[in-house]
Amino acid sequence: MAKQTFTSGQTLTAQQMSDLQSNDFNMAVTTGTANYTLVVGDRGQRRVQDMGAAGTVTVPNSVFTAGDALWIHSIGSGTQSVVAGAGLTLNSSAGSAPTLAQWEGGVVYFTSSSSAIFFRGGGTTYGVATGGSSSSITVGSQAYTLLTFTSSSTLTVTKAGLFDIICVAGGAGGTTGGGNGASGGGGGGGFAQQTIYLDANATVTVGAGGAAGTGGVVSPGGLGSPSVVSAFAAVGGGGAGDGNNSVSSVPLLGGSGGGRGGASTSAGGAGTTGQGNAGGAGAGTPGIGRGGGGGGGSNAAGSAGSGTTGGAGAAGTSLSTFTGGTNTDTKSAGGGGGGTTGGAGGSSVGGAGTNTGTAGSAAANTGSGGGGAGFDGFTSGTPGAGGSGIVLVRFEV
Repeated sequence: MAKQTFTSGQTLTAQQMSDLQSNDFNMAVTTGTANYTLVVGDRGQRRVQDMGAAGTVTVPNSVFTAGDALWIHSIGSGTQSVVAGAGLTLNSSAGSAPTLAQWEGGVVYFTSSSSAIFFRGGGTTYGVATGGSSSSITVGSQAYTLLTFTSSSTLTVTKAGLFDIICVAGGAGGTTGGGNGASGGGGGGGFAQQTIYLDANATVTVGAGGAAGTGGVVSPGGLGSPSVVSAFAAVGGGGAGDGNNSVSSVPLLGGSGGGRGGASTSAGGAGTTGQGNAGGAGAGTPGIGRGGGGGGGSNAAGSAGSGTTGGAGAAGTSLSTFTGGTNTDTKSAGGGGGGTTGGAGGSSVGGAGTNTGTAGSAAANTGSGGGGAGFDGFTSGTPGAGGSGIVLVRFEV
């Protein structure tokens, strides 16, 4: 119940007395699913955030008065940041912008209209673990330990609690051209981020990149493998459309790989959706050596082929926000499609496509797709392999 105001000599009703008594045991609750700025009616109450993505609760200046207090809770999976509005000073043992993981909460207590203290209390706190390569990082004034896994291993939990996790899966390999058509680039591996609770050691699986294919439906480019921590996972990159089929109705190969280029008697096919973004379409005009589509990435769709040029692989997702700038590589970028000149991999991470030469293979731990290969009517190029994934785990210190 919100704060009541009474006047001298006022007679209280039975309902008002009941409300006051109830307030000794229960606070009124408002629940929201979007970013929120506190209002004066929130004093003495509980504000509950139920968001599946990261969000903010803003504490405004010159709205509350000294002695006002309220609770903030997070019940959704998205991390909530308690931030100061313009002109307000917010103090906390957890820094100037404390964060709340799922099931965490705390009290905002105002010492003046322009100054407040956030006291963390209740809910689950971060755990402690070892494994991978350990480093110290700072994100938004909060200190973390970052564990980086570039190969499959074990996350050894020494204190149960919450852990922020990013999984980048392996990218798919490209495949070869043929039948007067170029293949598409391999799809980038999936990107997934979540805060989870762990009270025991967890197996960390870093997804492998898909092998380069040798041609068509018989031996397409290999799919990327998932990256997994406990039961939390990111899906592997989808395979590229091949250039061996001259009939446009023949189904393309899976996921987020690029579409095949146009063959001598048919238009190129469209890439299909995998982890969340489609591969680019192959160049649409029938003819020899048409460019294949670029592989889809975790952050965008692949580019379409144009004429004899393969489409570029899509951009992936930067890890710099999670790591505080210590790792700025863009992950999960697809490879470029084949064609006369070939398309470059997204953000220079995926493998570049080729015509009759050797396509680029994606670098390890990028989750990127391999480049697709083309066909000039006589010779097929050699496709590239997909890159392995990466897993990041962090916890507050």
